[in-house]
Amino acid sequence: MQTAIFRTPATTLLLVCLAFGSFGLNALAETDKEKPSEKPATADEKTPQPPLPADAHVLQSMQFAGKALAYTVTVGTLPVRDKEGKTSGQVVFTAYTVEGANRPVTFAMNGGPGAASVYLNFGAIGPKTLKVGNEGDSPSDPATLNDNPGTWLDFTDLVFIDPIGTGFSRSLVSREEAKKQFYSTTADIEYLSRAIYDWLVKNDRLSSRKYLVGESYGGFRGPRITHFLQSQLGVAMNGVVLVSPYLNPSIEDNGELSPIPWMATLPSIAAAHLERENKLTPAAMADVIAYTRGEYATDLLKGHSDPEATPRLIKKVTDLTGLDPAFVKYAGGRIETGAYLREAHRESGKLSSVYDSNVTSFDPFPFAPEQRANDPILASIIAPTTTAMVDFVTRTVGWRVEARYNALSYEVNNDWDRGDDLRSGAVPQLRAAVAADPKLRVLIVHGWNDLSCPFMGSVLTVDQMPVMGDASRVAVKEYPGGHMFYTRPASRDLLHTDVKALFNAH
Repeated sequence: MQTAIFRTPATTLLLVCLAFGSFGLNALAETDKEKPSEKPATADEKTPQPPLPADAHVLQSMQFAGKALAYTVTVGTLPVRDKEGKTSGQVVFTAYTVEGANRPVTFAMNGGPGAASVYLNFGAIGPKTLKVGNEGDSPSDPATLNDNPGTWLDFTDLVFIDPIGTGFSRSLVSREEAKKQFYSTTADIEYLSRAIYDWLVKNDRLSSRKYLVGESYGGFRGPRITHFLQSQLGVAMNGVVLVSPYLNPSIEDNGELSPIPWMATLPSIAAAHLERENKLTPAAMADVIAYTRGEYATDLLKGHSDPEATPRLIKKVTDLTGLDPAFVKYAGGRIETGAYLREAHRESGKLSSVYDSNVTSFDPFPFAPEQRANDPILASIIAPTTTAMVDFVTRTVGWRVEARYNALSYEVNNDWDRGDDLRSGAVPQLRAAVAADPKLRVLIVHGWNDLSCPFMGSVLTVDQMPVMGDASRVAVKEYPGGHMFYTRPASRDLLHTDVKALFNAH
């Protein structure tokens, strides 16, 4: 694997918002350094793939709040058509539906780009859950699914969508044509929006209350898909939940002059230190946020104009983070994410994960000038999630498919067009969608420890949005944990409570 290059928080955040979010440090270094070359058609492009099976269904039940909850699982496909009406791709979905009138329906997707929706499905909101992503979890542990007490299925049907190139979803056109039709910001939003529309029509659910949840780059997709559905396809969402979203890339710019990139990451680093000392509370974090918004920002801006500003800042940052004072001094109180991930647990010979810096693994190259190993969470989560999803789809549901399952596709990520449209973020569409519908509600949720998509970025972004009617229509909430904070049962339960309140508001 290539070694990731860390320059500023802007670089780190742009590259590693995984989806679960986006790709790990080394995988994305490959993306940065090894631009896709023009290649002849591969064998897969020349040889027709075996057809995907017809939709399959199975009845299941779980225990929820002491009662049996029966539901139907459906695994199936939705065609994607090009401008001439020819089928150019197939989107695979996994739907969980419960009998009953007036049931809302929620569409869920992860990000990457290149991630399947298995992380939200088995990690957060589906009726089954898999124990992964926390300190001490091993990729060789049994991939055992258990009933999820934090599932949203008690108040909404769920439809998990795998974008083209992820999961079992596939392109039916050449690699170069797939880049044009699927692997760019605008094309991605348009075909995924149409997939949601098509599922609603196919299942006679256009009149249902409709919600969307997206994680990481899926959180970037969320506002854009909501706005496209609202303004182009005539489908209005009632609510949007953005989980650890890659929402506003512009907040990361100008790290040399602007304090904002450092303001975005300091609170998450402080949260991880508080958690290690068993002192992480909302009150403690409120103090961290107040310092970050106030004295930290102003001392960064003062620079040499106030001789006391930098020493004062360095002492406070050292206290907040628990890092070596010399390390903080030489960093100027600006804690670069990549350097921090190697420094936080260096004495024990371990690396921290960018998704939760209190989840670690041993560093196999401790004396290298830069990190060479893969991210600890990313290295441990792919095997169990892939095993669990393939077994569930093929054996439990009976959707027998001759294809590889891509929980995280490096090819999609490498082929993605990272143009200006990506850098513009999704905040303009978020503002437009909220302005157009006075009943639309948006909940943005984060884990305190996440350094791939830090919560403070969303806090600062929402602070600058105009209040359009009820200020609570766009809310930011944080929970213990990291990028996938929902792998912690207590945080998953809190998320369930907060999202159910959003649904009940309608």
